[in-house]
Amino acid sequence: MKKLLTILVLLVAFVAAKAQMMDPVHFTTQMKDLKNGEAELVFKATIDAGWHVYSTGLGNDGPISASFHKNKMDGAEPVGKLQARGKEIKQFDKLFEMEVRYFEQAVTFVQKIKFTKPKYDIDCYIEYGACNDQACLPPSEVQLKAAGTSSLAESQPEQQLTSAAEASATSPSSSARDSSLAAEIGSDNLAGSDSLATTNLWAPVVSELQAFNGNAAPTENMALWLIFIEGLLGGFIALFTPCVWPIIPMTVSFFLKRNKDRSKAIREAATYGASIVVIYVLLGLAVTLLFGASALNALATNAVFNIFFCLLLVVFAASFLGAFEITLPASWSTKIDEKSESTTGLLSIFLMAFTLALVSFSCTGPIIGFLLVAVSTQGSIVAPTIGMLGFAIALAIPFTLFAMFPSLLKSAPKSGGWMNAIKVTLGFIELAFALKFLSVADLAYGWHILDREVFLSLWIVIFGLLGAYLLGWLKFPHDDDKHRTNVPQFFLAMASLAFTIYMIPGLWGAPLKAISAFAPPMSTQDFNLQKTVTEAKYKDYEQGMAAAKAEHKPVIIDFTGFGCVNCRKMEAAVWSDPQVADILNNKYILISLYVDDKTPLATPIEVEENGQKRTLRTVGDKWSYLQRVKFGANAQPFYVLLNEEGHPLAGSRSYDEDIQGYIEFLNKGLK
Repeated sequence: MKKLLTILVLLVAFVAAKAQMMDPVHFTTQMKDLKNGEAELVFKATIDAGWHVYSTGLGNDGPISASFHKNKMDGAEPVGKLQARGKEIKQFDKLFEMEVRYFEQAVTFVQKIKFTKPKYDIDCYIEYGACNDQACLPPSEVQLKAAGTSSLAESQPEQQLTSAAEASATSPSSSARDSSLAAEIGSDNLAGSDSLATTNLWAPVVSELQAFNGNAAPTENMALWLIFIEGLLGGFIALFTPCVWPIIPMTVSFFLKRNKDRSKAIREAATYGASIVVIYVLLGLAVTLLFGASALNALATNAVFNIFFCLLLVVFAASFLGAFEITLPASWSTKIDEKSESTTGLLSIFLMAFTLALVSFSCTGPIIGFLLVAVSTQGSIVAPTIGMLGFAIALAIPFTLFAMFPSLLKSAPKSGGWMNAIKVTLGFIELAFALKFLSVADLAYGWHILDREVFLSLWIVIFGLLGAYLLGWLKFPHDDDKHRTNVPQFFLAMASLAFTIYMIPGLWGAPLKAISAFAPPMSTQDFNLQKTVTEAKYKDYEQGMAAAKAEHKPVIIDFTGFGCVNCRKMEAAVWSDPQVADILNNKYILISLYVDDKTPLATPIEVEENGQKRTLRTVGDKWSYLQRVKFGANAQPFYVLLNEEGHPLAGSRSYDEDIQGYIEFLNKGLK
C-alpha cells in the first residue's frame, strides 16, 4: 500500500505540473493562388515529440478535431471542407469507443477557396486540439489574414502570408504594438469616450497593487480544503444508502471469520478500506487528466456543458426518487468477484473493494457524479482528485472501524425504510442543484428563461414537496406501505418547510443571503420592493472610466462572473449592508465586468499574451484579458479601487464576507 500511496502522490504532483502553459504545436500559414480563380489557405504545423493533433476525433466539428472558421471573407468563399495532409495514424480509442485519426511530428491543414471578386479581404482561423498520452490541451486557434487582387483580375505570382510569429519580423516592434493595443481594445464597445486616454487605462499596474497588498497569502489552498470537506460529507451520506450500509457488516464479518487472528483481520480490513480510497482517487485523477485545468475552467459557463450537467442531475434525481436504477452491467461485478476469489494477497482484497464500488454504483454513482460536476466547474486541476479523496476516506472509515471494534456492529442501526428516505431526499436536493447549472448558462448567454423569481419559485416548490414527503404525505415507488415519519424525519421536514417559508419573501426582493451563492442576481428580478439595491450602472470599462472623469469620482471595478458563486455571496452578504451600499452607490463609480459574458464583440480583437497570439471574441474574453494584463489576477470576485486615470488607490480585495473590513477597504480608497 505504501507503493500505491507513493504513486498517487507522484501522480498528483504530475497533474499540478501540467497546469503550466504548454505550446507543443507550431504553425506557419500561407495563401497559395492556384491561378484558376481558386486558392488554398495553408496551415502547416510541426508537432513536438510525444504530442499529436487530431484530424478526426469527437465529431467532425468537435473540440478535438480541426475545424475551419471565418471572421471575414470578402471576395471569396470556402470550397469543401478543411483537408488534413500528412502521415495519418488510425487508432481505435477505447475511452470514446470510436476510431480516431491523428498526426505526429507534422501536419498540414488546407482549406480551398474560390474567388468571387477581383479584390479579396480574408480573415480566418482554424481551431485544433493537441494531446499527449496524459492530457489534452484546450482548443487553440491559428489565424490567417490576406488581402489583395485575385487571379480573376490578372495573373500574378503566388502570394504568401506568413503566420503571426513571422509577420512580427516586418511589423512595428513589440513595444509599439503593445502601446497601440490598449487603444485598439478600448475602441471596441466605446461610447462617448474617444478623448479618453485609453492607453493609460489599460497600462499594467501589477507592481503598484503588489506594493499596496504586500505579500498576501493565496486562498486556493483553502478552497481545496473546502472541496475535501464536501467530498467527505458526500462519502458519509453515501454510507447510509441501501447499496452501501448493508454491505458493511457482511464484509467486516467476512474478514473476522476468514482470520481467527484478530490483528490480521484488522490489517486486511484496513487494506480493504485503503483500496477503496485508491479506487476513487484514481477516478478523480482520471477526470483531471482527461480534461485538464483550462478545459475544466471553460466548463464553468459553457452553455452546452451546463445544460448537460443540468440534465445529468435531473436523471440522477429521477433515479433516487425511484423512477429507475442506474446500474453497471452485472457481468462486470461477477467477473471481478470471481477474480478476487481466485487470487490471494493484496490483489484479492483490492478486487473485493472494486466489486463493492461496482455493486454500490446505483447509490454512489449519482453522489460521485454530483461531486465531480460541482468541483470540475471550479477550474482547479486537482479539485476532482481532492474531492474524491474526501469521498473515499469517508466510505472506507467504517470498514476499518468495525473491524477494530466488532462489538460496535451490534449497536449499528439496522437497514430499513429510513435508507430509502435518504435516497429520496438526495433526489430532491439534486433536482434543486440541477437548476443552478441551468441558471449559469441562462445568465451567461442572456436567455432570461430562469430569472430570480422563477428560480426561487421552483426551489420553493421542490423544498415544500420534500417537507411533505418527510412528513409522509407523499410516497414514491420504493416506499413501503408502512412508510411513517420518524423523529429525525420530522425535524428534517421542519427544516425543509422552514427553508421554504424563508425563500418566499425573496419573490418580492428579499436578499436571501443563505442562498445567494445559488440564486440568480437581484438584477434579473422584475418585481423588487427592496429600497436599497447595489447594482453597477456601468458594465463597460471605458464607459465607467469616462463617467468617473466627468464626475471626478474614484472607481471600484468588480471583476465578476455569472457563474461565480462567491460573487453572489459577496453581493448578498456585503453589498446589501446599508453603509456599504451607500458608499458604493454615492461615493464611487461602480463598474461590474463579467468575465464569462458570451456576447460577441462587434469586431474580434487580436492580442499577444505571454508570447502567444490569441483572439478575443466575446465581451467576457475582453474583461478577462483586462484583469490578467492590467492587474495580474484571474480569480473572481476581484475588487480594485482606481483613480480616474486608471491607477490603484489601495490594494485589491477578493472574497471575504467581513463587512467592516470591506468598509475600511472602501474608505482607504476615498482617503
